[in-house]
Amino acid sequence: MQQWVAEIAYDTRSGTKKTVESFYLPTEEDVREAIIKKNGYVLSIRAHSRSPIERLLARSSWWQVQLLRGIQFRATSVSSPGVALWKIIEAETNPMRQNILAPAREALARGLGVIDALKALNIFDHGTLAILAGSEKANKLTEGIPHAIHSLTQKKKNTRAIVGTMSWLAFDVITIVQSLFWGQDMVLGWFRGNAPTNPEELEKYNRVVDNLSLTWDVLIFIAFAFGAFMAWAVFSFFINRGKTDWPTARVVRKIPLIGAYLRDLGFADSMVAASRMLHANVPIAEALEQAAESTTSPEVSGYWREANIKLERGIALGNALDNKPLTRSERMELASLSDLDQVATILESVAEMRSNSARTKHSLIVWLAFALTGVFLVVAFGSAIYALSVMNMSMDSMMGGLMGGAL
Repeated sequence: MQQWVAEIAYDTRSGTKKTVESFYLPTEEDVREAIIKKNGYVLSIRAHSRSPIERLLARSSWWQVQLLRGIQFRATSVSSPGVALWKIIEAETNPMRQNILAPAREALARGLGVIDALKALNIFDHGTLAILAGSEKANKLTEGIPHAIHSLTQKKKNTRAIVGTMSWLAFDVITIVQSLFWGQDMVLGWFRGNAPTNPEELEKYNRVVDNLSLTWDVLIFIAFAFGAFMAWAVFSFFINRGKTDWPTARVVRKIPLIGAYLRDLGFADSMVAASRMLHANVPIAEALEQAAESTTSPEVSGYWREANIKLERGIALGNALDNKPLTRSERMELASLSDLDQVATILESVAEMRSNSARTKHSLIVWLAFALTGVFLVVAFGSAIYALSVMNMSMDSMMGGLMGGAL
């Protein structure tokens, strides 16, 4: 499905009237057929692409929460959430928001349900849509919306933590590259400008300076490679948002600490989604299925699907949920289930465990990045100090020369 913007001409009693309309259909030919059925003439058709400001607004958790709350409040006075969403779209006067809501309008106009319309917007994450879809199948969408809103706010906190981590790593990389770039020309330039005149000493001197230059070149290459990988990873995650798996995600998940950190976040989010659906009285089988769809981590999705398969085979719920890769303490807590009413509470407890584990790993990643920055700088400037000692020069002489050259 794709959003299209078409310029159309209609014959009226007062002459030809031109309008611009939005369609949400699979192909351009489908758009032409829809226009012909409306007795219009196609002037132009183009695929609609959101502007950067529209994408930013659409991805804003604040606006998503306002949209869900609007559906919830209006659904209390109308017959269905679908009608409530239609009224919200009809009442919208902001052109930017009209463009964002156009796919949902077209989906509803074609007779699709409210969940299909919300999916057509392409603004909600998997977890939020899973909670809404599960609640809708239980005919309790209005009761599930508060849980979806709570999931959105929790994901916002997790996103802030990830952004903070990436920002700190980016700051480390920039600091390293700047320090080595600025220091390399100054330090190596000073060494080459103070070479001895004795041929034997000069040969040893040049060998030491060349080794120092090679060391710094390797450090700069590593810093650039790490920076390029970070930029590639961030860009790849941005353009592949909404997909469940792709090459960059698989590479990132193989990084030991970061992979475990993302897995903990995936379990925390999906556990919260499952508990919210159970609080909304969604059937347990449907909750497990939607929990598998609520995360982009294949390992976490596999856990929920395995539990659902075991449950369909008649295995007790506690034993069905007692699967790897949960920790021993988490599995013991789930295995102790004796009453269905306890499931949501225990899932929330496990989600809290995973959230605490994710926060611990987040702190380790930040401190490790700080330590690696220190190691790089120690290796860089420590090698320069070592070169001074080998060549029987003092640090004061080098600093004096550098300061004098700078002045």
